[in-house]
Amino acid sequence: MTNLIIDIGNTRIKSALFEGKKLLEEEVFDELEYALSYWNSVSFDHCLVSSVKWSQAELGDILSFPFNYLSPTTKLPIYNAYGTPASLGLDRVAGAIGAWAMRGKGPVLAIDLGTCITFDLIDESDTYLGGAISPGLGMRAKAMHEQTARLPLVDLTVKQAELIGNNTITCMQIGIWHGVEFELRGQIEAYTKKFPEIEVFLSGGDAKSFDSLAKDLIFVVPNLVLYGLNSILNHNVE
Repeated sequence: MTNLIIDIGNTRIKSALFEGKKLLEEEVFDELEYALSYWNSVSFDHCLVSSVKWSQAELGDILSFPFNYLSPTTKLPIYNAYGTPASLGLDRVAGAIGAWAMRGKGPVLAIDLGTCITFDLIDESDTYLGGAISPGLGMRAKAMHEQTARLPLVDLTVKQAELIGNNTITCMQIGIWHGVEFELRGQIEAYTKKFPEIEVFLSGGDAKSFDSLAKDLIFVVPNLVLYGLNSILNHNVE
């Protein structure tokens, strides 16, 4: 069974082909027309679309093939115990399910390093509990610039490994980079104490910048959400 997974964000469109649980290929598009050309050129049995940009009805007019649409009412392969499920970002739960599917059981902690940093836990009973949300790298840099009179907007394309800055820009860069790094280390340590058997998965656009954290029970999987969406689709069509 071949699955086409489509994840439509505000700026980019990601898609992947899976054979069962195995990732066959992955593509990223900046323009819808290129994505449509690719989707119409591949063969698949089932499709799941997650979109923050277009509704199910709008996609029905755009796509020339049948698809499942991810919504708060979509059946999940785990139990969702989140207190306000209607407000839960579907990318958050998809990332957590991706970690759970890759390990094959809980407990797992999925950390997504994007615009915001999200921490999402599925416990040993395969129950999604929630987690935490904090500002990402770029958001921290932007906040420091916009909410002060004289601090510049700093470049974060190169990670600062030093501990002590010797000018305003390097002090800001080091503060942002190590602030995120130490937050990650502290959160992972706290979750590990509470769930000793936990495995941790890092994903998102900035995940590779923190791959130094990877060790026996910490894995860097940038496309974790796609794995989670595929697991959700398999659960709904099997």
